[in-house]
Amino acid sequence: MSAKVVNFPHLPEIVERLKTEGKTVVQSHGVFDLIHPGVIAHLHTAKKQGDVLIVTIIKDKDVRKGPGRPIFNERLRAENVASLEQVDFVAIVDDDIPFECVKLLKPNVLAKGQAHKERDRLIHQKLVEEEKEFYSEQCKIYETEGFSFSSSAIINNFLDIYSNETKEYLRNFKSKYAFDDIVNNLGKLQDLKVLLIGDGIVDEYHYCETMGKSPKSQLIVNKYLYHEIFAGGVFAIANHIAGICGHVDLISLLGGEDSRESFISSNLRSNISANFFIREDAPSVIKKRYISTAYNNSKLFEVNFINDTPISEELEQKVITHIKNIISNYDLVIVSDFGHGLITNNIIRSIEKHAKKLAVNTQTNGANAGYNLITKYARTNFICLDDPEARLAVQDKHSSIEDVGVALGRQLNTDCLIITVGRDGSICITEDGGLNHTPAFATRVKDIIGAGDAYFAFSAPCYAIGLPIELVCFIGNAAGALAVQIVGNKKPVEKYELLEFINAVLK
Repeated sequence: MSAKVVNFPHLPEIVERLKTEGKTVVQSHGVFDLIHPGVIAHLHTAKKQGDVLIVTIIKDKDVRKGPGRPIFNERLRAENVASLEQVDFVAIVDDDIPFECVKLLKPNVLAKGQAHKERDRLIHQKLVEEEKEFYSEQCKIYETEGFSFSSSAIINNFLDIYSNETKEYLRNFKSKYAFDDIVNNLGKLQDLKVLLIGDGIVDEYHYCETMGKSPKSQLIVNKYLYHEIFAGGVFAIANHIAGICGHVDLISLLGGEDSRESFISSNLRSNISANFFIREDAPSVIKKRYISTAYNNSKLFEVNFINDTPISEELEQKVITHIKNIISNYDLVIVSDFGHGLITNNIIRSIEKHAKKLAVNTQTNGANAGYNLITKYARTNFICLDDPEARLAVQDKHSSIEDVGVALGRQLNTDCLIITVGRDGSICITEDGGLNHTPAFATRVKDIIGAGDAYFAFSAPCYAIGLPIELVCFIGNAAGALAVQIVGNKKPVEKYELLEFINAVLK
């Protein structure tokens, strides 16, 4: 690798030394996936603003520029930039918190393209507000004119990232909806009052290495490597929603044994107020998945720690009383029903009777397959299911998903039914019989677990504030495309990630 490419931990010391020597340090930060004339012009202008130009390259895992990105891996992108004569140092950096490397480096000048600065203002609005003081006191922002070329536009138009059908859909969509309008519409969610009710899950991913077959039994022996623990189920949905809504109230269930309350509470966003009811005859729901690192992190098997029988009548009455006392305060009630014992028929009836607007998802999983059906709900405004959940509800294995959706829509007393169909995107059936199809936007998949939850979490609030159904489905599919790039429920889909993705696909 080029001598210009340095490990980021060494850069702050280098910058400090250069500034002590009286040098003006300029930083440019981004993906730098395609080196086109706009990038060259940008870096040429940036270098003129000081003595030393540092380029920080965003790691592959943190690239949120849209489908198929990055085209080149982080090492190749760093080498490409290092080959340019204008550049003095290059580093590959984390960007989980956008622009965190700028705060750590403290350059004299941060060079941005004009279009990028405006885009960042829209996408990273909260971040920009928080960092105004830093930029004004320690770091001057210089706007170059180099980014008149768009890497996203080049990739979208000249590389086969999407099928012709998806490209045609996107052309039609962006003729109706401007990026700025989508930003403004998502901003309206900030004041939406949301009550979320559902089953919480602690997800454990145990990574293993296959050692061989046992000589004494039909058993594959695996060596434990490490594990990760995530707040899943309704906890993950709460974190998604709290990223776009100002405040979320959560009602869920914990076990009297092995409650994991401290872990769960510490993994909820600060704008979530949680009310946990305790079930003494069970642990909190814990799902341990065992994963082979040798086979592209494929899941070997799963063990559930769970009591999935309905909660006691006494506890049920406590939950109903609490819901009745507070439900009128909310614009939207969201029920995430994993079929793990909390959402009883009496609780459903109480929610249906008192909710102003009700959005529901009933999950089919290994613990409840065939038993937790959407048909147990009698009145809803918005329903989101996946293909198997819809087919189970109407007992139809072979018909087209459009026919299944229409048949299910006739059964349910709901205003809007969305069915997600994996790589085929999603379909939406409205009360008036309208049928809308939205293609999938994902091009790279790490883990499908949690993708439906992300779709539901973003689409339900959008529907509640009255956005057009085409826009609701588009936003849901975009959130799902980002979620499949995340392992399990390791982190929520952030609002700025969603906006960056949308901005890229609409180029």
